[in-house]
Amino acid sequence: MKFLKQLFLMLAVLCAAPAFAELEPGRDYKMLNPAQPVRSGNKIEVLEFFFYGCSHCFKLHPFLAAWEKRMPKDVELTYVPTIFNDSWEPMSRTYYALEAIGQRERLHDDLFNAWNVNNTDLSDAAKVTEFVAQRGVDRKKFSEAYNSFSMQSKVMRSKQMAQSYGIRGTPTLVVDGKYTISGLQPAETMQVLNALIDKARKERAAKR
Repeated sequence: MKFLKQLFLMLAVLCAAPAFAELEPGRDYKMLNPAQPVRSGNKIEVLEFFFYGCSHCFKLHPFLAAWEKRMPKDVELTYVPTIFNDSWEPMSRTYYALEAIGQRERLHDDLFNAWNVNNTDLSDAAKVTEFVAQRGVDRKKFSEAYNSFSMQSKVMRSKQMAQSYGIRGTPTLVVDGKYTISGLQPAETMQVLNALIDKARKERAAKR
């Protein structure tokens, strides 16, 4: 019954019109001050600051994943594995390592489930390597990516972004470098996301 209710809510979000009543700053979203540069060119940028071990991120994930498959063509979604303390760094490295070897999308769900359903210990490189290897990932390729020279710059970039965007908790969505969404229930988050994308689209059109 719980699964069916969640499925119904996701379908409702996906099929809903992009307009969402009347957005209220401070309640539905916050203005990012200062606004941050958008890195997605002509596309409307959506960032998700997340952590695999975050239960709220886990609850939002199926909604966001379903939305990602149908998101508008003028939108680009980027995941930012957030690091609030040293214990979160292995998961950030895991995300970027899997992305580098083309395995991130395949194991994204597994990592969420490992933390939030199975209580799997993924607290260090050895445990993470064993976990991904059991799922068909080449140990050598993963370890090389996990410990690569470029990995440190990605980790630092993640930390800098969290600071620049004023991220205080996960999950937090940022739309077009201007608007942040956090603290809402998953279905509400997706409704506000769609409405803010529509708002950003209109603002861009007005500047042309």
